[in-house]
Amino acid sequence: MPNSKSNSDRKKSSVSPPERREELLAIAAQVFAAQGYNATTVRKIADAAGMLAGSLYYHFDSKESMLDEILSGFLDELWARYDAVLSAGLGPRETLEALVTESFREIDRHLDAVAIYQKESRHLGTQPHFAYLVESQQKFEKAWLGTLERGVSAKVFRADLDVRLTYRFVRDTVWVAASWYRPGGRHSPEEIARQYLSMVLEGIAPRDS
Repeated sequence: MPNSKSNSDRKKSSVSPPERREELLAIAAQVFAAQGYNATTVRKIADAAGMLAGSLYYHFDSKESMLDEILSGFLDELWARYDAVLSAGLGPRETLEALVTESFREIDRHLDAVAIYQKESRHLGTQPHFAYLVESQQKFEKAWLGTLERGVSAKVFRADLDVRLTYRFVRDTVWVAASWYRPGGRHSPEEIARQYLSMVLEGIAPRDS
């Protein structure tokens, strides 16, 4: 019986405090974003965190599990916000504006995770453990294409609009912001979204006859 209690105590002690886990995940995300997933070792993450590599295994069982938490956490939050927009009953233009704004907010909150996603998702999506990246991309495409198609049907956007080309343009020009955006900079994510939308929407609004 004493041994049983001792094992239980050891199990409890192996659970990392949430605050420490979040701190280590943030450090790991910075290293993954800067060096790439394949080039990053557990030792490099531990060095950046100022700890021994063996100590990192107290909190996580592998670098793969760390990356999984980083990406799934980012996507879970992104989709919670996207789903709220998509279920709000907004018109197509307002939906597009809200999706763009939420995208820039997520870049602000999860800059390193976005950078990792941009660089690694195509390769990682071929691995069973990260199959959800492909599913998320398909869901993402459906949401944006559906919004653009609604806009064309409602004559909010131009009738001759190539929705797939527009989707790719909007997707790439929004998310590439992760390469230059710096949290706490001169412009808030909302201001950047407003400026971006003012440029994009002038190009897809109906032309005056």
